[in-house]
Amino acid sequence: MIDLQWMAWTVPTAIFFTTIVLILVGMTVWQILQPTVERRGLLPIRTTRGDRLFIALLTAAYIHLGFIGLSDLSLWVALGVSVVCGLLILRYA
Repeated sequence: MIDLQWMAWTVPTAIFFTTIVLILVGMTVWQILQPTVERRGLLPIRTTRGDRLFIALLTAAYIHLGFIGLSDLSLWVALGVSVVCGLLILRYA
Protein backbone atom coordinates (compact mmCIF):
# COMPACT_ATOMS: atom_id res chain seq x y z
CA MET A 1 0.00 0.00 0.00
CA ILE A 2 1.32 3.43 -0.92
CA ASP A 3 1.47 5.90 1.96
CA LEU A 4 0.12 9.28 0.86
CA GLN A 5 -0.24 10.77 4.34
CA TRP A 6 2.46 13.35 3.57
CA MET A 7 0.24 14.88 0.86
CA ALA A 8 -2.55 17.33 1.61
CA TRP A 9 -5.31 15.52 -0.25
CA THR A 10 -8.58 17.32 0.22
CA VAL A 11 -11.97 16.80 -1.37
CA PRO A 12 -11.50 19.78 -3.76
CA THR A 13 -8.10 18.43 -4.80
CA ALA A 14 -9.57 15.00 -5.49
CA ILE A 15 -12.46 16.53 -7.45
CA PHE A 16 -10.01 18.64 -9.49
CA PHE A 17 -7.81 15.72 -10.51
CA THR A 18 -10.79 13.44 -11.12
CA THR A 19 -12.31 16.07 -13.39
CA ILE A 20 -9.07 16.45 -15.37
CA VAL A 21 -8.84 12.66 -15.81
CA LEU A 22 -12.48 12.45 -16.93
CA ILE A 23 -11.95 15.29 -19.43
CA LEU A 24 -8.88 13.52 -20.87
CA VAL A 25 -10.72 10.19 -21.11
CA GLY A 26 -13.68 11.91 -22.76
CA MET A 27 -11.44 13.70 -25.25
CA THR A 28 -9.66 10.42 -26.05
CA VAL A 29 -12.94 8.62 -26.71
CA TRP A 30 -14.17 11.56 -28.80
CA GLN A 31 -10.92 11.49 -30.82
CA ILE A 32 -11.30 7.75 -31.46
CA LEU A 33 -14.94 8.06 -32.51
CA GLN A 34 -14.56 11.27 -34.51
CA PRO A 35 -10.97 12.22 -35.44
CA THR A 36 -10.31 15.92 -35.25
CA VAL A 37 -9.50 18.19 -38.16
CA GLU A 38 -7.15 21.12 -37.69
CA ARG A 39 -8.90 24.45 -38.05
CA ARG A 40 -8.10 28.07 -37.69
CA GLY A 41 -10.31 30.11 -35.40
CA LEU A 42 -9.60 33.31 -33.53
CA LEU A 43 -6.05 32.25 -32.77
CA PRO A 44 -3.53 32.88 -35.55
CA ILE A 45 -2.56 29.20 -35.61
CA ARG A 46 -4.21 25.99 -36.75
CA THR A 47 -5.36 23.99 -33.74
CA THR A 48 -6.92 20.64 -32.95
CA ARG A 49 -9.37 19.83 -30.14
CA GLY A 50 -6.50 18.73 -27.93
CA ASP A 51 -4.58 21.94 -28.58
CA ARG A 52 -7.61 24.01 -27.61
CA LEU A 53 -8.13 21.92 -24.45
CA PHE A 54 -4.50 22.48 -23.45
CA ILE A 55 -4.82 26.23 -24.06
CA ALA A 56 -8.06 26.29 -22.06
CA LEU A 57 -6.45 24.47 -19.12
CA LEU A 58 -3.47 26.85 -19.13
CA THR A 59 -5.84 29.81 -19.27
CA ALA A 60 -7.80 28.44 -16.31
CA ALA A 61 -4.58 28.05 -14.32
CA TYR A 62 -3.57 31.66 -15.01
CA ILE A 63 -7.06 32.93 -14.17
CA HIS A 64 -6.94 31.13 -10.82
CA LEU A 65 -3.44 32.43 -10.08
CA GLY A 66 -4.60 35.94 -10.91
CA PHE A 67 -7.58 35.64 -8.59
CA ILE A 68 -5.39 34.28 -5.78
CA GLY A 69 -2.74 36.96 -6.20
CA LEU A 70 -4.76 40.02 -7.15
CA SER A 71 -8.17 39.80 -5.50
CA ASP A 72 -10.04 38.70 -2.42
CA LEU A 73 -12.85 37.15 -4.42
CA SER A 74 -13.83 33.53 -3.94
CA LEU A 75 -12.18 30.92 -6.12
CA TRP A 76 -15.71 29.88 -7.14
CA VAL A 77 -15.78 33.10 -9.15
CA ALA A 78 -12.47 32.13 -10.75
CA LEU A 79 -13.90 28.71 -11.54
CA GLY A 80 -16.92 30.28 -13.24
CA VAL A 81 -14.73 32.62 -15.28
CA SER A 82 -12.43 29.72 -16.18
CA VAL A 83 -15.29 27.51 -17.35
CA VAL A 84 -16.74 30.28 -19.52
CA CYS A 85 -13.31 31.11 -20.99
CA GLY A 86 -12.60 27.42 -21.56
CA LEU A 87 -15.86 26.89 -23.40
CA LEU A 88 -15.18 29.95 -25.56
CA ILE A 89 -11.67 28.74 -26.35
CA LEU A 90 -12.89 25.24 -27.21
CA ARG A 91 -15.60 26.65 -29.46
CA TYR A 92 -13.97 29.61 -31.19
CA ALA A 93 -10.18 29.35 -30.89
